[in-house]
Amino acid sequence: MNRELLISYSLCYSGNYQRILNAIRENENVPERYAENAITILDDEYPDKLKDLKYPPFVLYYKGDLNLLHTDMIAVVGSRDPCSYALEATKALIRVNHDKTIVSGMAKGIDACSHSYASRTIGILGCGIDYIYPKCNRELFYRTEKEGLLISEYPSEVKPIAYHFPFRNRLIAALSDKVYIMQSDLKSGTMTTVNAALELGKDIRVLPYDIFHIRGRNNNNLIYEGAQPIRYEEIAF
Repeated sequence: MNRELLISYSLCYSGNYQRILNAIRENENVPERYAENAITILDDEYPDKLKDLKYPPFVLYYKGDLNLLHTDMIAVVGSRDPCSYALEATKALIRVNHDKTIVSGMAKGIDACSHSYASRTIGILGCGIDYIYPKCNRELFYRTEKEGLLISEYPSEVKPIAYHFPFRNRLIAALSDKVYIMQSDLKSGTMTTVNAALELGKDIRVLPYDIFHIRGRNNNNLIYEGAQPIRYEEIAF
């Protein structure tokens, strides 16, 4: 196996993990294709943390500064429709962790807030590296491309598909030393990040809520189940 063949498989099968894996196992012949700004699991630049995954991506497409993959990283994730408490706590957390690279999923809400206030950030996409989604994050996309790093296991213009996003979340968990959950719902995409982080033995920190705060119930449930609450000292100067 060589990197050129991995990239050819990835381009041929639009980054679909299982189809690439099948092609590798069967030593399938496909037309040789080339992609700029791509690293493979065989390359030195590929982050070791992703190799701990059950399904490590074979190819990563990127825009921006690859060196950020080798810095101290924390993940900050949460609802696409957060309450004001979650947003303010997120901003405070980012300010305190100004020396860390903030990893999130480029979605609306907590993700967008995390990227926007970070001095260094990595956005992990659930669609092609050239596909801007959601459209409301267009300016954030361009800023992150220029000043931070965008990565995806999906090449070029691959459209966002529902199952891409929970699968994408394993990368957010794997890259980060700690995973901060700012607001979550029981059946939300945030929980797939939590589950991936648990499988990897990551340090999970959860923002606690007033017991009467309906939208904070799942965060409190995570704490009751053993997750560490975010302490005041972690978000205050």
